[in-house]
Amino acid sequence: MRAVRRGIWLGLAIAMIAARADAQAAAYPLAEINFDMWCQETQHLPPARCDKRLPQDDADFESFLKKYEKYEIPYLQRRDDSIELNKVILHADPIDHPTEPSAPQTDQPANDSTYQPH
Repeated sequence: MRAVRRGIWLGLAIAMIAARADAQAAAYPLAEINFDMWCQETQHLPPARCDKRLPQDDADFESFLKKYEKYEIPYLQRRDDSIELNKVILHADPIDHPTEPSAPQTDQPANDSTYQPH
């Protein structure tokens, strides 16, 4: 019984880790990469060769996608963290950036009924 429980907990932990990895990849908008464009632009193969889409080509393309996600997701995370840092900490100064916009500054005095121009 104890071994069954341990197996269930282990299975749940593995499932949660896999789900978190999938959710992490889905949370960032990755550019969609087309096989045909990848084949012609990156592999520099002629269109007729790319149209055959051999099993080795598919394996190379999947490998490329995995490498792309491996580097692109951390890049997007760092970019979002940098934007958040910039927005929240560096530009959250209430003196330089008040929450309510002030009236435009002009060289003319305010409309005061006691003001008499010369």
